[in-house]
Amino acid sequence: MKLCFLVFLIHLFTHGHCNSDIHIGYKVTIPVPTEYSMGFIGRAFIIESEQMVPNFKVALSVESGEQKYSCSLDVFLGDVKVWTSGHFSRFYTTEKCVLELTQSGDLQLKGQEDRLGWKAGTSGQGVERLNLLRTGNLVLVDALDQIKWQSFNFPTNIMLWGQRLNVRTHLTSFPTNSTSFFSFEIQHDKLALYLNSDKLNYTYWKFKPLGNQNITFIKVSNKGVDIFGDEYTKIDQIPSGGFQPLRFMALGNETGNLGFYYYSTEQGKFEASFLAINNTCDLPLVCKPYGICTLSDVCSCIRFITRDGMNSNCSNGISGGYCGKNQVEMVELPGVTTILKGTNVKDNVSREKCSEICLDDCNCTAALYTFDSGECFLYGLVRGVKQVSRLKESSYMVKVPKGSGGGKGKSSGLKKWVLVVVGVADGLILALVLGGIGYYVIQKRRKNLQNIDNNS
Repeated sequence: MKLCFLVFLIHLFTHGHCNSDIHIGYKVTIPVPTEYSMGFIGRAFIIESEQMVPNFKVALSVESGEQKYSCSLDVFLGDVKVWTSGHFSRFYTTEKCVLELTQSGDLQLKGQEDRLGWKAGTSGQGVERLNLLRTGNLVLVDALDQIKWQSFNFPTNIMLWGQRLNVRTHLTSFPTNSTSFFSFEIQHDKLALYLNSDKLNYTYWKFKPLGNQNITFIKVSNKGVDIFGDEYTKIDQIPSGGFQPLRFMALGNETGNLGFYYYSTEQGKFEASFLAINNTCDLPLVCKPYGICTLSDVCSCIRFITRDGMNSNCSNGISGGYCGKNQVEMVELPGVTTILKGTNVKDNVSREKCSEICLDDCNCTAALYTFDSGECFLYGLVRGVKQVSRLKESSYMVKVPKGSGGGKGKSSGLKKWVLVVVGVADGLILALVLGGIGYYVIQKRRKNLQNIDNNS
């Protein structure tokens, strides 16, 4: 293990002296720019593992965002950020960003006027130094090398090779400009991906081990994610599908997709050998609110009829707080379903009753009714909606302002409009394909005729 001290200047780094490990009393400072610059990133790499490239590195970072500068402690594998102190809550500062391993053994981030922004909370536990293990685990240890704090206990959106996560542990990721977030959750009976919105969560992918055995923990191995049961025995595996050894598992910040990644020496970057979701329309936030992912993997709109005519804004719908038959109505969208499954379920009800329940619930914006089981799923958002070619087993309904469906309480106007909107993109693509085939056939026939003329 080696420690390289780097002096930060705008976007450049100047190499200084190198020591061994970080010991108590260590302190490094990065100046924060006085003026805001969008896209600005400044890092001082302080620890680097002695491994083949790509190796692990620890950095003190200053990054721009939301018209401010954040200060964080980060761990990198190559150029991929695999852990950060600012995953859940960013520490914004001015003037300076300071990392200090105090005499009392606490690792801290500070800003202007020594304002505390983050700490490991290990003061008085005999911590002697900060180490970076070969697994990428950043640890604080005492004189006997006993771990007092470790980054592996505070997972972000990435799980590294050799890392173990127990039941009720989450990976989380936060899409840009969204109040919702994704989570990968380890439960006793399954592994699942969730879209979390307000206080509600909706699953959009899950994996159950063989024989419905209980899960104790999971671990990333060379060939996939190994699942262990009650007696710490391996009960199942999600295979990577590739030959290269895995380096990490990641929950995508923007897509919410779960992927297994290996390092490609030919490409010089990390590539996915497994993705939990392979269809674009099966991703929960691929379209905007009140959008429909069509059979052609493009987004369309659910648009409403208003007094002024058709509303063309996809995001204009029922945001909550509207309920009762006098203000709103439920409209069925034919040929449409949602990939999301929520925990707010009413059993053994009719479709009409399901519609009434959502109408009377001010927080309900949509409902999915399944005919075979009589289940009614209630939703507080209209996301993850997609078009299907044939759908007879369920009915997807959205809440709209009274009269938006067209006519006197009838929904035929909205139904026809949705069908038109959904069909536009597919119709254009079909026209282009048929046009291309027609052009090819005509050109082929012309060429054959020319050959016949030449031969004759």
